[in-house]
Amino acid sequence: MPDLSQIVKAYDVRGVVPDQWDEALAELFGAAFARVTDADAIVVGHDMRPSSPGLARAFARGAASLGVDVTEIGLCSTDQLYFASGYLDLPGAMFTASHNPARYNGIKMCRAGAAPIGQDSGLGEIRALVEGWTDGGAPEPAAEPGTITQRDVLHDYAAHLRSLVDLTAIRPLKVVVDAGNGMGGHTVPTVFEGLPLELDALYFELDGTFPNHEANPLDPKNIVDLQARVRETGADIGLAFDGDADRCFVVDGRGEPVSPSAITALVASRELAKHPGGTVIHNCITSWSVPEVVKENGGTPVRTRVGHSFIKAEMARTGAIFGGEHSAHYYFRDFWNADTGMLAALHVLAALGGQQGPLSGLVAQYDRYAASGEINSTVDDQTGRMEAVKAAYERREGAELDELDGLTVTTANWWFNLRPSNTEPLLRLNVEARDQETAAEVRDEVLSIVRA
Repeated sequence: MPDLSQIVKAYDVRGVVPDQWDEALAELFGAAFARVTDADAIVVGHDMRPSSPGLARAFARGAASLGVDVTEIGLCSTDQLYFASGYLDLPGAMFTASHNPARYNGIKMCRAGAAPIGQDSGLGEIRALVEGWTDGGAPEPAAEPGTITQRDVLHDYAAHLRSLVDLTAIRPLKVVVDAGNGMGGHTVPTVFEGLPLELDALYFELDGTFPNHEANPLDPKNIVDLQARVRETGADIGLAFDGDADRCFVVDGRGEPVSPSAITALVASRELAKHPGGTVIHNCITSWSVPEVVKENGGTPVRTRVGHSFIKAEMARTGAIFGGEHSAHYYFRDFWNADTGMLAALHVLAALGGQQGPLSGLVAQYDRYAASGEINSTVDDQTGRMEAVKAAYERREGAELDELDGLTVTTANWWFNLRPSNTEPLLRLNVEARDQETAAEVRDEVLSIVRA
């Protein structure tokens, strides 16, 4: 019997194929998904990994065996699957392992309208059903199986995104896009078609073995090629997508990375212009600049925990118009509260093309503080090290502590957040200060305790 505790994570299913899971197990997940969502019909899509088509088809068979009609949209980005779930008002399943190595695959699942499914919102029930079936007997098939049909929604997806951001009147821009051999190579040409953009395509060939670099732009080594191409060609902007193309990272015309917090602030200001007085969600490790910009533009900032399930829950609870994370996930009310890096990219292109200056000048107003970036420390005792840091700062004059997500310590001139990883023996540190010297001092002080 497979050990599902190794592959069913907090928000999705993920593991090595075929060592940890295979098409037989995917078929059971499809049946369990159909049972838990209690749907008459679902939509299924997949990325370019070698194992994805077979796993997705097995999942579809499992759902159809219980009488559920399945619409297969084939190759797609994760946000394209969310679009299909919202547009067709159907529960959806996306086969991808995002930026993980080629041997991995996974399933991201949602209810109709792209509403998230996580451990406490259906994934636990799905796991329990699959475990029961693998332990003794398959689910009873329906008297009449459901149908499996194919539908291409790529052009509908592109049209919807372009309806939300007007790029028709911008000045022509030269844009380098690094798709990392992932799904951006599938979606970008159709989304950009007919826009005043000169596209310079890097690694657009769909290849789930990732021959050029990992499809994880959060790691600086994976955007080196993009930075070099932008500098060589004098491009206005560079964009990098991760493997399933739901996250987008931005490089300015000098080849310098633009902080996702600055992108969050920029997009928030544009969304607030469309929806005055709206609420904007940000997690507890985005820059001070984000809530400042939201307030300056007449909006209400709401701080939440790190992670898409928390962001989406707060989006729904507050009716927020937009949400952003330090990891370059961007969430839009106009996109069923789901995350789409592509829509964020279109906002940045519209802002850049709507004025004459370079991107570096445009984002400077949103990039106000010095940040450490996320620093990981391997520790034997996460709880003990967290308590040691808390003890060191709880009597610090002028310091405020909160434990919304890990430990956040805030003063007038700096803040830091220290969070335990859910999956590894790591503590993750983020520091921000009013100047680089202070940020370095705080970083070194906290790390001296964490790594003692």
